[in-house]
Amino acid sequence: MVLHAVTDLASNKAPLAQTDLPKPVPAEGEVLVRISVCGVCHTELDEIEGRTPPSMLPIIPGHQIVGRVEGLGRGASRFSPGQRVGIAWIHSACGRCRHCLAGRENLCGEFRATGRDVHGGYAEYTTVPEKFAYPLPDIFTDAETAPLLCAGAIGFRSLRLAGIREGDAIGLTGFGASAHLVLQMIRHLHPASQVVVFSRTVAEQAFARELGAAWAGDTADRAPEKLQAIIDTTPAWTPVVHALRNLEKGGRLVINAIRKEDRDKDALSSLDYERDLWMEKEIKSVANLTRRDVEEFLRLAAEMRIKPEVQEYPLIDANRALLELKERKIRGAKVLRIG
Repeated sequence: MVLHAVTDLASNKAPLAQTDLPKPVPAEGEVLVRISVCGVCHTELDEIEGRTPPSMLPIIPGHQIVGRVEGLGRGASRFSPGQRVGIAWIHSACGRCRHCLAGRENLCGEFRATGRDVHGGYAEYTTVPEKFAYPLPDIFTDAETAPLLCAGAIGFRSLRLAGIREGDAIGLTGFGASAHLVLQMIRHLHPASQVVVFSRTVAEQAFARELGAAWAGDTADRAPEKLQAIIDTTPAWTPVVHALRNLEKGGRLVINAIRKEDRDKDALSSLDYERDLWMEKEIKSVANLTRRDVEEFLRLAAEMRIKPEVQEYPLIDANRALLELKERKIRGAKVLRIG
């Protein structure tokens, strides 16, 4: 399913076209992967609608890929044919710059994203450098594994950056694919911590309570107590302003979003420095992923037997899955079944 031009889903409800393309050939150090499933992410909406435009067109989107190795490029030896592997947002980085050498390849100036800078997983086949493919825990099905590769791994990085200590009161703003996994991580890693959830929809609030949230309310509501950390997974500015008002002194807001949309940028005009930011409150953004994030999270996911909530669609229904994501028809994560 190929994107040929940046467009607005409000007026074009079928931005992806089913297209026959030659099977890709793995280059030196790459593996060819036959894809079984690919997760659907809000980042694909940002690509399609031009907030995070692809670096080339046409492009095959998708970066939460599960499949099996079918071919090896020259010099590739990390995996065997038939082995199940995952591919995440980070497709490659230079490996030479100061960020890469410090283990922060997510900040590399040559960072390339799967499904944005190279063809991704809304297809039957793809290729990837073998260093950026991951062996997968056997306890998860293909569909359960897909959201772990982005929603789970980026949620894990967000949690790490939040600097949570046992017993802290934690907030999650937005409750889609990533946040529903972060809630389960917090309950496993910090059992003495209370988690509260802010969401615009009653259905998401109810889902959060099902998964163990101590309280769930609207984005603009006040939490029962001030929070030491809040993780924001929304594409909007309004939740940021409300989150800062719910932070304790010295608290940290972690923004897990590749872009913030301009549609509610006026919300920032209501920000009051003394009330909302003073007393050493912090704002920290999450940028991409490292291989370490993916590898460590997959081990944690297997250890805690995390349970993603998944809705499956055939590949041909990719446009419908994206439109439902845009319309906030969400319960957990959406996954495309290939073939």
